[in-house]
Amino acid sequence: MTLEGPCGPTAGMANVLGEEKREQILALGRLGWSLRRIERELHVRRETAGLYLHAAGIPVRRRGGLASSWPPWPASTDAGAKPATTGEVITDSPEAKPATTAEVITDSAVQKVGRAPTASACEPYRELIEQGLRLGRNVMAIYQDLVTDHGFAARYNSVRRFTMKLQGQTTPEAHPVIVTEPGQEAQVDYGEGPMIRDAQTGKYRRSRLFVFTLGYSRKSVRLLTMQSSSHIWAELHERAFRRLGGAPKTVVLDNLREGVLKPDWYDPTLNPLYRDVLGHYGVIALPCRPYHPNRKGKVESSVGHAQRTPLKGLRFESLEAAQVYLDRWEENWADTRIHGTTKRQVSAMYAEEKPYLAPLPVEPFRYYQHGNRTVHLDGCFEVGGAYYRAPPELLGRLVPVQWDARCVRLIHPATRQLVREYPFEKPGHRQSPPEYLPKRTPPTTLQLLARARHVGGQVGALCTEIHQRDGENGVRRIQGVLAQARKHGPQALERACGLAMEAGVPNLRFVRIYLEKHPTEPPLTLRQVDPLIRELTHYRTYINHITKENPE
Repeated sequence: MTLEGPCGPTAGMANVLGEEKREQILALGRLGWSLRRIERELHVRRETAGLYLHAAGIPVRRRGGLASSWPPWPASTDAGAKPATTGEVITDSPEAKPATTAEVITDSAVQKVGRAPTASACEPYRELIEQGLRLGRNVMAIYQDLVTDHGFAARYNSVRRFTMKLQGQTTPEAHPVIVTEPGQEAQVDYGEGPMIRDAQTGKYRRSRLFVFTLGYSRKSVRLLTMQSSSHIWAELHERAFRRLGGAPKTVVLDNLREGVLKPDWYDPTLNPLYRDVLGHYGVIALPCRPYHPNRKGKVESSVGHAQRTPLKGLRFESLEAAQVYLDRWEENWADTRIHGTTKRQVSAMYAEEKPYLAPLPVEPFRYYQHGNRTVHLDGCFEVGGAYYRAPPELLGRLVPVQWDARCVRLIHPATRQLVREYPFEKPGHRQSPPEYLPKRTPPTTLQLLARARHVGGQVGALCTEIHQRDGENGVRRIQGVLAQARKHGPQALERACGLAMEAGVPNLRFVRIYLEKHPTEPPLTLRQVDPLIRELTHYRTYINHITKENPE
């Protein structure tokens, strides 16, 4: 005789399991398998498997690891007695035979345990749930909004079952899990943020979502920004380090321009500012292989979690309001959830990982601008309208330069090492370290000083003083002094240079102002008589004589 069970594919009919199938059910039940696992492996309904296990006196493992005698039997039924039956008995022969102990199981003996046939707890919130579904929000986001804003008291599964009646459900794809040690790795990425109203234009603009996720605990820092640059990208990392209270050893990122200038699996070229910010906190950047972003699946999952759950379908009036909403969700829901992979609370795992993070430096990073500059033939490169003298071996080369409000740093183009740091100058000023000045005076400068001494002794003394003080940068000032001789005459210039030397201000500006206020000599004209210039009448007589001798 075989046993019947409610596992048949046709409603209202019972199936008879074979001896081999029964033995498999009993063997797996003795191993402690749950009814769901037995159903999945043997393709036998768990109600039927439970009846067989109960009849054999084998405790059934329920969800949570607790053993029970589910499904329940009437009080008079035990493992050695035959259950009371009122339904039809199906046997191996057409003739009905008496049933032996624990061999007959009928539909009437099955007491289905399930939810009471009452209305769903989500029914009063049907309109809110339908509105959330129309906006594209997932079940968890709808459930969290009901709990936070409307005091919903039922469980998440209640909302899930209710939404399944309203729309279909998709099964997520499986991905391999990369296991990392505490404090070893973090992953970072950008994603699309919510729509935020622009204060200047009054229109909604799409923001950017920055996500920084620790590899061990899955603790994430999510920040919103309206624009991106290498400076903003580096600042977001620094804010993430401060929120976490430490820094991991490595950061895995995409090959976006803010972090990687030239993607390469073996030797990528990092953005200088981003590289220096990570170096300040003792972090190493590990860009993914080009066109293989699946190496950072943890942060991509965190980006999708934020996009689907708290931010889907919402708009904000300001960036600050959006960040406050996101931080509240992070604290109340993201950190307190049981992660699907680790099966542990995120905040608890973060408490374990935090001691392994590197401590933050006392001083924050000093941000700077960077670019390439050419060392011109005068030995200087230009930054912000000011000029800085470089070593002679860099003449004519393109050199990397960094600068901020305090200093200008010259980087060697080959070794990428710091060559010199200059104090930041105002536009028009120069910085010329003495060791970078030429050792010998150029011949053209010597000729210029000789001309100055020929004009006058005081003029030569002032120009020599300018050259000794300013070096080659004073050549143009010497030329400006000699230009005053053509405009005001050598005697007036000699007198002005003498007064400048006597007053202790040997510079071109004093001489120029003095000559403009004291024009003692008239400017040179063609009518002025000079020993080297003949009278104009002599030229006229000579021209007339030539024309008479050679008439046309």
